[in-house]
Amino acid sequence: MKEQWQGFKGSKWQDEVDVRDFIQNNYKPYNGDESFLEGPTESTNTLWEKLQKLQKEERAKGGVLDMETEVVSSLTAYGPGYLDKDLEKVVGLQTDKPLKRAFMPYGGIRMSEEACETYGYKPSEKLHEIFTKYHKTHNDAVFSAYTPEMRLARRNKIVTGLP
Repeated sequence: MKEQWQGFKGSKWQDEVDVRDFIQNNYKPYNGDESFLEGPTESTNTLWEKLQKLQKEERAKGGVLDMETEVVSSLTAYGPGYLDKDLEKVVGLQTDKPLKRAFMPYGGIRMSEEACETYGYKPSEKLHEIFTKYHKTHNDAVFSAYTPEMRLARRNKIVTGLP
């Protein structure tokens, strides 16, 4: 048994990815109260105040403080974003600025463009071109694989959902 597994029960999870087996063999219920919890730190309170101020600005602006129109959202689309870099222990904003809405066109470019336009933002023409000419949504790909007979069966409600 590997050193880091010492003290844990069960074996199935040691040979394959089996989170359920690990939890069932090692879970211990806690029946105490919340007295072990600590209150928020001064940094947390300061960050929370900054976030609340930004949320108030966002509401005053009609629901969106800022919106991305040039970069498609992905895990690596942006560097780290901060409310206050010196106070933060965990970095994890979705975009490069607090409360900036990401551009997520993979579910459909029209929906993403309409979301931008609803709040007064102009989506990138280049992204429009990429996602209308060179990218298919999952549904587009499925429907393009349908034969004419399958499309007719769907249109007549003989087949529903994905075959």
